[in-house]
Amino acid sequence: MSFQLVIAEKPSVACSIAAVIGADEKQNGYWQGGGYLVSWCIGHLVSFAEAGQYDEKYCKWKYEDLPILPQPWQFIVPDEKKQQFEIVCSLLNRPDVDSVTAATDAGREGELIFRVVYQMAGCTKPVKRLWISSMEDAAIREGFANLRPDSDYDALYQSALCRAKADWLVGINATRLFSVLYHKTLTVGRVQTPTLKMLVDRDAKILRFQKEKYYTVGIHSGSLKADSGRIADAETANSLKEKCTGTTPVCTSVKREKKTEQPPKLYDLTTLQREANRLFGFTAKQALDYAQQLYEKKLLTYPRTDSQYLTEDMGRTAQHLVSDLLGLLPFAQGLALTPDVGRVLNSKKVSDHHAILPTAEFVKQGFTGLAESECKLMNLVCFKLLCAVAAPHEYETVTAVFSCAGNEFAAKGKTVLVLGWKEIDQRFRSTLKADTEEEVLNTLPELAEGQSFRVTSTVSEHFTSPPKAYTEDTLLSAMERAGAEDMPEEAERKGMGTPATRAAILEKLVQMGFVQRKGKQLVPTKDGINLAVVLPESLTSPVLTAEWENRLTEIAKGNADADEFMAEIEAQVRQLVKTYSCISADKQNLFQSERVIIGKCPRCSENVYEGKKNFYCGNRSCQFVMWKNDRFFEQRKKAFTPKIAAALLKNGKAKVKGLYSEKTGKTYDATVLLADTGGKYVNYRVERKE
Repeated sequence: MSFQLVIAEKPSVACSIAAVIGADEKQNGYWQGGGYLVSWCIGHLVSFAEAGQYDEKYCKWKYEDLPILPQPWQFIVPDEKKQQFEIVCSLLNRPDVDSVTAATDAGREGELIFRVVYQMAGCTKPVKRLWISSMEDAAIREGFANLRPDSDYDALYQSALCRAKADWLVGINATRLFSVLYHKTLTVGRVQTPTLKMLVDRDAKILRFQKEKYYTVGIHSGSLKADSGRIADAETANSLKEKCTGTTPVCTSVKREKKTEQPPKLYDLTTLQREANRLFGFTAKQALDYAQQLYEKKLLTYPRTDSQYLTEDMGRTAQHLVSDLLGLLPFAQGLALTPDVGRVLNSKKVSDHHAILPTAEFVKQGFTGLAESECKLMNLVCFKLLCAVAAPHEYETVTAVFSCAGNEFAAKGKTVLVLGWKEIDQRFRSTLKADTEEEVLNTLPELAEGQSFRVTSTVSEHFTSPPKAYTEDTLLSAMERAGAEDMPEEAERKGMGTPATRAAILEKLVQMGFVQRKGKQLVPTKDGINLAVVLPESLTSPVLTAEWENRLTEIAKGNADADEFMAEIEAQVRQLVKTYSCISADKQNLFQSERVIIGKCPRCSENVYEGKKNFYCGNRSCQFVMWKNDRFFEQRKKAFTPKIAAALLKNGKAKVKGLYSEKTGKTYDATVLLADTGGKYVNYRVERKE
């Protein structure tokens, strides 16, 4: 008997596939049955080798060893993944396995994960590709009925390999180069560094901003209020107010305009992450993690998509979904909706995967058993589908201009004609605990040209506003649009990173200490600002990085040469190392931590600073040091704080609360003396109990 081997990306996905195709016998590291063996990777089962594996000298970071340009490239299996790799490897080479199905995630990274495992195992058996957008049973069956030759995805694999190699080359060489120059580990990345630069540029604009005061004059008559434009100084504004007082302004024009606001598109991953951040405060990574969990539970379609449309053969599926959701969602109860599904169908705008949708499985199960975060995300996806197929929102705007004391005043109003998709939007937002901005409608009274009014007038004081700090919502949008204006209109991808990678990039910047979260805001740290300033434009330019991303997309489509792309990356790395061979002495201390002064040394009167484990004298020849883990404080279960250290240095004594007594088992307050004998260690003793 021969078997077909199926290799999935994760154990949970392998389990779902195995259940559908009848591989129901659990073995060590795989499932078996029905003529199938189903095993799995654990994410990236195979990784690029560390630099030190190419040459032992690379274990130390030295300028003279740069650039590091592997030839040929080597791969390793991390220790914690070796057991599963050996299982997959043995299955690939089993004599009774006559064909292989690549069932890793249907995208660029999934293709790379499978190919490197297949190659490292030395396997030459024929491979078919499972390409699905949903983990539902029906989608898996349909996928197996329509397996494609894996050679159809050779270009996608080349794109994935180029992306991984480019990231390795830029990351390893630029990180080592600037870390050696500045004596601090400075992680540099092909996408993360331009993202940091965007944050730093916005921060600089906010810091440079100087608010300016301006004034407006308003004229009022009942519910009617019209405003002048901006007036620079108070004297002019007050003069105009006086001139308007007691006069009868005349309406000189009334302009009415009917407008239509089309429904929003369906979610791709980036728009889902942005709205989840805006409404629920989810980070981009959290939104992706929750979406992935729902996908693996068969409740959501594949989340790592950059399309906001469905293929044209999905019309009936979407129609049924909408009908079922109307009865399932609390905010949609009683909603009269005639869905226009055709608006979300466009096969030309779907590359690897269609827009994110709830599944038929979700319609059956509902929200039962889901965590609160998963419920919020599912609600969001369902709400967006209903909005996308609803009627357009129609309204009329009115702009009336009044002449008063030789000046023009304008009043603007808006009247809703057809609520359309905004009814669903209002219903959904009313269920949220989060603060959401509600649109304030200003309805003007009936107006006609030549009409005059008796008015009162007022002066209002205003200030110009600084640019806003990025949130994950606005930064994801900026990453998606980066370089778009410098790209050809037909370019398929015009941003930095991909929907699947942007969340990890933001998390890495925070973890490395270059960016910090302040509420929903993302703000660069001092080290982040310094790093963005010292790096060359080739590493920080969002435009250059966006161009690379577009080139990778062209490679995936078979329209660009992979070797040419890699040659350019290697040339850039060589030039980078050559250009930055040394820096000035004053710049070498740019990333050194600022030392906190605690007090004066009792021995030599130099400054005493706080370190991680002690309080030490800044004079290297002086050996004065107070250890934070000193036995005196540890026995009394008291933290040796900077406040206590400062008092001891200033007065030779400190009042300390909450010292523990082993004899009584109680705490007490006391005055502690610094007993410095001039030797290697400093002593402390209790002078008196308070």
